[in-house]
Amino acid sequence: MKKAAVILLVLFISLFAFAEKVTIQIEGSAVPYYIPIYMGIELGYFKEEGLEVEYFFGNASDIIRNVAVGNVEFGFPNGEPVIVARSQGIPVNVIHTTYQHGLGSTIFLKESGIQTPTDLKGKKVAITSYGSSNYVQLQVLLKKNGMTLNDIQLEIIGTEAIVPALVNKRVDAICFSMLRTFELRYQGIEVGEFRSDEFLPSFGNVLVTGDRILKDNKDLAVRFTRALSKIMTYLSDTENMLKATYTTIEKYTPTYAGREEYMAAILSDIYAGYLWQSEDTEVFGFGYGNVQRWQDSIDIMKEYQIITSDVKASDFVVTGL
Repeated sequence: MKKAAVILLVLFISLFAFAEKVTIQIEGSAVPYYIPIYMGIELGYFKEEGLEVEYFFGNASDIIRNVAVGNVEFGFPNGEPVIVARSQGIPVNVIHTTYQHGLGSTIFLKESGIQTPTDLKGKKVAITSYGSSNYVQLQVLLKKNGMTLNDIQLEIIGTEAIVPALVNKRVDAICFSMLRTFELRYQGIEVGEFRSDEFLPSFGNVLVTGDRILKDNKDLAVRFTRALSKIMTYLSDTENMLKATYTTIEKYTPTYAGREEYMAAILSDIYAGYLWQSEDTEVFGFGYGNVQRWQDSIDIMKEYQIITSDVKASDFVVTGL
């Protein structure tokens, strides 16, 4: 027994001592929403797979370019830039559809009288820019309900001012992030929303890699995605999420100090409770890539001329490793 225990200990130490170094580049900045990456490192889930993970941040185009040429092993951009990249012939592949849904939402004050999308007719509706994904989402929402942009009063309001514009009743509705719905309700402001994902298939952050990894080192991708799914399972427990949020803010995102309870509620309700989940994940587990749903998103992006060339989801979306 003692000999067996010693052997196991040696193997365990060897695993940590000779962990393979890999890098993941994340779209955005140091915020608690990337808690699966932070906690995968902090709690040793990646090390259990023989991986020593480093991370840094960047914009989507840089991430996709770095992944495609092999400067980094993995990237964590939003889904739409990946589709745009594939339409431009950039070889990037989705190996873990981490966020099964997008964050887009049309948010309105309940006192405005808006109850259904058709109630937006004649209302002032704000977006942040004509180039934003929310602009497309708004057009699809209107079209699905027999309207066009001509049926509303469209306004362009900057990112920092768009939520105050709603609260101050300068506009009747805003097309933005559902995180603001949670935030406003947390503040005691009664708002409703039409989630874009209910009529326009979209994806938040997804794990991507280049052709070289899938061809020459597929096992690396398997181990990384397996660790990521394991930590997501751990974080799906609300108590675990609460503890992990305190750790994340203390060690990885200190600018959020004092907001631990609030962030834990967002992460449990919106991320673990919605963004990470779908009918597919109930059957196939976290990160499952539904090729048809990706293709539906591609087709809508082409219809609204976000992309101009044909893209096949089956060419770059991996259903499971």
